[in-house]
Amino acid sequence: MLAFFADYGLFVAKLATLVAIVLAVASLLIASTKRGMHPDGLLVEHLNRRFEDLGDAVRRAVHGKEKFKRQNKERRKEIKQLAKKGSQRKRIYVLDFKGDIRASATASLREEISAVLAVATEEDEVLVRLENAGGAVHEHGLAASQLLRVVRRGIPLTVSVDKVAASGGYLMACVANRIVAAPFAIIGSVGVIAQLPNFHRWLDEKGVDFEQVTAGRFKRTLTVFGKNTEEGREKLREELEEVHELFKVQIAEHRPEVDLEQVATGEHWYGVRALELGLIDELRTSDDFLVDAAEDHDLYRITFKRRRPLPERLLSGAEGLLSR
Repeated sequence: MLAFFADYGLFVAKLATLVAIVLAVASLLIASTKRGMHPDGLLVEHLNRRFEDLGDAVRRAVHGKEKFKRQNKERRKEIKQLAKKGSQRKRIYVLDFKGDIRASATASLREEISAVLAVATEEDEVLVRLENAGGAVHEHGLAASQLLRVVRRGIPLTVSVDKVAASGGYLMACVANRIVAAPFAIIGSVGVIAQLPNFHRWLDEKGVDFEQVTAGRFKRTLTVFGKNTEEGREKLREELEEVHELFKVQIAEHRPEVDLEQVATGEHWYGVRALELGLIDELRTSDDFLVDAAEDHDLYRITFKRRRPLPERLLSGAEGLLSR
């Protein structure tokens, strides 16, 4: 009888553990879905206040509560007096772009830029904190065109690169009036690549036929399952060269001082060398830029939150892993 109850208790424990695991997984999926279901909308954060709050946390710990209260009271009086007079300070609008293969952040970028252009003047400035290792040409070309909207309105545009702006990322960055980058940020990779596996010989060995019907001589150049031809390879090379030329034209238009023969080789460089080559204008992190600017500018971070369905978020996560 004791053995029966022991076995029964073990069975119940296993069942309870299994149910707990299933419920935990279900809860995570539901929570993930809810997090992604926020309504579309624009968020505006006053970064000056954020920096002040961070400083206050340290001042309170270093100087003690009483001294902090006195200092804070005096500082609040100064802020109120300035507010009554009306702020005459210039504004910097801060946008963040974290790229993936499809440059999916472009959908939010276009909304953020539209919002900024509705209020910004030529006295203001736009800072884009860019992190992008490249990807699809047409997607990154559209993202670059969104940044060009700022430049064409006569509003100074600065792109800051802390980690990477390569290939399609540099296609975006080069349109800016000024590019600042961290010393070890990866810059450049001015080139174009296309690659795909081909299973034709393996399928042929297994006796599997692959049929592909096209209308148009070059509707398909290279294929994954069919037999590739030298004519198709040559046509794809021509297409890649054409994209490469367009890339170089964009750089020549916005950064005419750059020696294209030297930089358009597909290589990338760290920030220190990129400065020597004229690919960037200054060695500086975005943090240094903003902290210094906060002394005489009002800083506003603009973020457009777009509702993304679960499949899109999963795909974006997979692309992020692939990029890394």
